[in-house]
Amino acid sequence: MRHHNSNRKFGRTKNQRSALLKGLSLSLIAHGKIETTEAKAKELRPFIEKIITKANVGTLASKRHVISGLYGLTSLANKMIKDIAPKYKERAGGYTRITKLPRRGGDASKMAVIEFI
Repeated sequence: MRHHNSNRKFGRTKNQRSALLKGLSLSLIAHGKIETTEAKAKELRPFIEKIITKANVGTLASKRHVISGLYGLTSLANKMIKDIAPKYKERAGGYTRITKLPRRGGDASKMAVIEFI
């Protein structure tokens, strides 16, 4: 039984799912907005918002947590800590917006844009 298992599998193993989240999160931080499927955007939202919340704390331990959450890429972690997170200092969550798009032509997948507010 799958009671209380809310994460999506995407037909991938655990390593492949974490690599997918890694790529999506790094692209979102680098570009500010990405277009992906609706399910992937909904799965990315809590992952990236937890990192932003941790980056707002400002302690050394939280900075290390952000760097490890972004897979050791210090350039993007510094961008998150210095540029993105300070904009949301007064905000209590809800740092990203998911906007639904028309379905994709090839396979009719639900598409969405996820971006920082």
